[in-house]
Amino acid sequence: MRIIECIPNISEGRDQGKINAIVSVVESVEGVMLLDVDPGKSTNRTVITFAGEPERVVEAAFLLIQKAAELIDMRTHKGEHPRQGATDVCPFVPIAGVSMEECVALAHQLGARVGNELGIPGYFYEAAARQDNRRNLANCRKGEYEALEKIATAEWKPDFGPAQLTDTAKRAGITTIGARNFLVAYNVNLNTTSTRRANAIAFDIREAGRTLREGDPLTGKPILDENGEPKRIPGTLKSVKGIGWYIDEYGIAQLSLNLTDISVTPVHIAFEEACTKAAERGIRVTGSELVGLIPLQAMLDAADYFLNKQERSLGISDKEKIKIAVKSLGLDDLAPFHPEEKIIEYVLAKKMGNAEKLISMTAKDLANETASESPAPGGGSVSAYVAALGASLGVMVANLSSHKRGWDEQWKSFSDVAERGMKIQKELLWLVDEDTRAFNKIMEAFSLPKDSEEEKKNRAAAIESASQYAMEIPMRTAVVAYQAMDICAEMIERGNPNSVTDAGVGVLCIRAAVLGAIMNVRINAAGIKDKGFTEKLFTQALQLESEVLEREEALRKKVMEKM
Repeated sequence: MRIIECIPNISEGRDQGKINAIVSVVESVEGVMLLDVDPGKSTNRTVITFAGEPERVVEAAFLLIQKAAELIDMRTHKGEHPRQGATDVCPFVPIAGVSMEECVALAHQLGARVGNELGIPGYFYEAAARQDNRRNLANCRKGEYEALEKIATAEWKPDFGPAQLTDTAKRAGITTIGARNFLVAYNVNLNTTSTRRANAIAFDIREAGRTLREGDPLTGKPILDENGEPKRIPGTLKSVKGIGWYIDEYGIAQLSLNLTDISVTPVHIAFEEACTKAAERGIRVTGSELVGLIPLQAMLDAADYFLNKQERSLGISDKEKIKIAVKSLGLDDLAPFHPEEKIIEYVLAKKMGNAEKLISMTAKDLANETASESPAPGGGSVSAYVAALGASLGVMVANLSSHKRGWDEQWKSFSDVAERGMKIQKELLWLVDEDTRAFNKIMEAFSLPKDSEEEKKNRAAAIESASQYAMEIPMRTAVVAYQAMDICAEMIERGNPNSVTDAGVGVLCIRAAVLGAIMNVRINAAGIKDKGFTEKLFTQALQLESEVLEREEALRKKVMEKM
């Protein structure tokens, strides 16, 4: 799949009718998924997030900019957030199957259309910038809408659109279009109402820091260097932009941070640094909030960070990790935090239709679905699920061991085992549904037309390809399931002795899963014409079958000895 994300910020956060009208044009484009609409009354700004195939997303972005220009008059706009256009910024972000270079080309394509067809001036920023001094959004937006006349100067001649103060430009302002990595818009809540103090903390943190001044650090005369430029005191965090502001609807001041590269400064580090710098000024951080969406990995990384600090096992489910991250970052301080609405992968899965049909079921429903007349899910999916349960039992023993009284010095080694086990468990759960999808691919191939010689040839090729895949998937299940036996074996050897039988049951599950998956490897070989392909998998399966039987017997004896 080729997916990009677009996150336009429009200069309207109070009139819900206008917001809805602008959002509706995005929803009108087939193949585009609206992911989030996040309006702010005090900022008078709405962050809109949508994703889809690149060409469709560009069309939706153009329609949004067009509609925003019709409905928003920048001559009367007021709000807390810096802005200079009805559609203030419009970045593209590569999500899957698309490079940054491609996003840059799409940004340039959109800019040309906006300038030529709508008569709106604008700049390219971040990776799409054509001049170095325009890479930084703050530079492009310097002076905000009130400095609109800059488009008539040589220095700030637009990258697209008119360089004159036309009626359209006066109404719509300047739109800045770009391509960038995933940016997290992140606000940190403070127990103060002082914008001045919030700004001071933001200046401590943000990469640009603050201007060095005489006397008062906020209002004093700037100290210049030998080139006549203001000297700066850099902030403590790289790839962070930020200001402080007061939010009337919450009655508190916040740090408004843009984390422009979360591989450099992740959310949890920004939060911890905000806590430290706020405390130095006698202020306490009470929580934080996300504006728009966040990648799942950023939440998992935050959870791992705080679990490490607590010396707790990292080998837990994503669901539990998200709970830890939400509570540790105080993301539910101002409003409930709903992961399915804020984590981009979850939103995309929901919008695109949940492909993980089976593992999203209750245990009862999965059993009933298996018992139905449908041939899928069958033995392959069940083998993968049984293996996942076996891996889960090994992980459970590792987690119990990491928390056992008197074993505190071993928590990290048990946590490492649990993490390995959860990685295996995740793949096995994916294989539950993938085995059924593999079967469905064969059915789809057989349903292809066969009227002409060309159609017959294409159908035969599709059947061969789908049949090979349906053999590969249970083989993969067998291999991954056998890896889970390492987790159970280690826990039988040195885990909490009170849970040795749990690890033993895990071994029995894994044995059944490996043998069941190998049965499916063999039966799915029927009809495959490439005998070299089938013989290779048969040889691998035979070796694995022998190993799992031998190892299961040895581990079962060890469990009995420890009981």
